Order: sequence, then structure tokens, then C-alpha cells
Amino acid sequence: MSVVLDTTEVPSADRAEYWHEAVSRTFVPLDVSLPDGVPGPGTITSHRLGDLQVALVEAGPQRVERSAALIARGGEDHLTLALQHRGTARLVQDGHRVELRPGTFAVSDAGRPFAKDLPDAFAFTAFHWPRSAAGVREEDLRVLTATAFQGTGGTDDTARLVAGYLECLSRSAGSMEPHVASWLATTALDLLAVLAQERRGRFVPEAPEAALATLARVKDHVLRHLGDPDLSPESIAAAHHVSVRYLHKLFRFEGVTVARWIQLRRLDVCRRDLARRSADRPTVAAVAGRWGFVSASHFSRAFRAVYGISPREWRARAGAGAGAVAVRPSAAAHLVPGAEPSGQGVAV
Repeated sequence: MSVVLDTTEVPSADRAEYWHEAVSRTFVPLDVSLPDGVPGPGTITSHRLGDLQVALVEAGPQRVERSAALIARGGEDHLTLALQHRGTARLVQDGHRVELRPGTFAVSDAGRPFAKDLPDAFAFTAFHWPRSAAGVREEDLRVLTATAFQGTGGTDDTARLVAGYLECLSRSAGSMEPHVASWLATTALDLLAVLAQERRGRFVPEAPEAALATLARVKDHVLRHLGDPDLSPESIAAAHHVSVRYLHKLFRFEGVTVARWIQLRRLDVCRRDLARRSADRPTVAAVAGRWGFVSASHFSRAFRAVYGISPREWRARAGAGAGAVAVRPSAAAHLVPGAEPSGQGVAV
């Protein structure tokens, strides 16, 4: 169901306040500054697609800011991708300044201060989601945020694919069945994860090309064998004819140990399986076992440590139609770059 917020019929004296509340209610707490004089009309048309909130925003000139004080009020675990359609936008975050023109997009992180200037009448589609839904590491997010991606006419094939998919998704948002919308939203977040990983690889100058190629093959092997409870650094190294020590060295480019990378991928696919609706749903223990967890209790502890709620709570909320459950990663989910691996098997 569409939610439309429109200031056209709002008295001019109340329009600025109404718009400020509409923007903050749709996304996260924000400060909105409008030019002097009577603000023009603005509209926000939003839809819920699984973990994604999709909102078409059309309005006149303004400046939007997210300060440390506003971050303390909530919403810090969300990200927003804005795909520009009309007008220009200047985004500043983490010391980076980018200008967005029609056909380009950028990601902002609500967990850190940012400012966005929109000097002219504009239109953009915002895709808003909890950071836990995309399965993207903090280091990868830093590569994505406040970076202008050319969605049309550029040379980055992945960025064009992301923009094209999101554009199509937004056009169909109002006519989708909930279960279809949830599936397509998951695909959108997967594409963003691919873009993040690709960008992260480009900005690791100390990683020789051969090492990155080996790492890519190893990760593909892991993803194809996630259900194997015997998957371990030793078995992975043997399958790729490298030493366990070298395997651990490869994963330092990821800023995480081999065991942790495997566990996070397993938790992610379990989370998605638990959220799917079907007539014959497997038990939580069955889902855990399918993806290589040898202990249901250990799986539940690991799931709660990363997502902040138990697997049963996650399933119940998703089954009740809360496909956009904003589970918040806990401190236990943070990855420690360069952590020294134990060299032992993966006890997951």
C-alpha cells in the first residue's frame, strides 16, 4: 500500500513544519532548512518492499542535515541510497563531497553525520533499509558512502545494473504482492553487496591481483559448501592447494578471519530462509542444520549476537508481515580487522 505525504493543501504558514516532520518520519530524524519565503509544495510517495522502504521524493530547494545529536535520537542503523531523477544534490559525509546529477546515485549512512544540499527543484527515489539486512561489512560501507555512482551512461557495469534494477523495482512497487516484493527487495540488497565488495576490491592496493583472484575462488567455494558441517580452514586450503597460513593471510584483505566469514554467511542464509513464507516451513533447528550449524543452541546464540533477536523472534515477526524487521547488530557482530585466527576448525 502506498503512503503519500503531500504539502500542496497545507497552509503556507504550516508547510515548513509539516515537511520537516514528513521527511523525518519517512526516513530518520533530520534537520531540514528551507530557503526564506514560502516553501513550495513537496510530496513523498513511499512503499514497503520487504526490508526496503522505497520513497519517491519531489520538492523544492532545501538543505538536509544529520547531526550527532539527531543520531542519538535513533535511526543510526539505517542506510539510504538516493537515485537522482531531476535537479542536483551535493552530499557531504566522512569528509567526502559528491555532486549527484540525474542518473547518478549515492549512499548515505545514518550512523554518521552528513549534509545534503538540494539547490533547485528536485526528484529522487530513496531506498532505505537497516544495515543488517544487506550483510555488508562496515569497511565495505565506508567505500560506498558519499560516493557518486553513474547509473546511466557510465562505464561501471555493476553500478548500471544496480541503478537499472532499482529503477524498475521502484516503478512496480505499488503493484507487487508482498511475498514477491520481499524477494525482489532481497535481490536488490544482494546487488548492493556485490557493488560494495567490488569497490572494496578495487581499493586494496596491497592485494596483488593473483591473491584477489584466489580469494574470489575461495569465497565461491565456501558459498557452495556452506551446508557442509565439516567445512574448515584446513579443508578449504586443501581444496585450493594452498597452506592454511596463506588462507588466513588472504582473509586479512577482508578484515575478518576465515571462521567468522563462514559463520556470517551461514547466518545470513539462515536469516533469509527463516523469513520466507511457505506452507511447509522447516523448524529453526532444521534451517540451522541445513546450513552447517552442528548445534541448534549455538546457532541461536550466534544469531542473537549478530542480529539482536533470536531466530524464533525473527521468524515470528517476518511471518506476521513485518518483512522490514529492523534487527540491530550488536557489538558482538563487529568484525576486527587483522584478528589473528586460531587455525582450528570452524565450530559453527
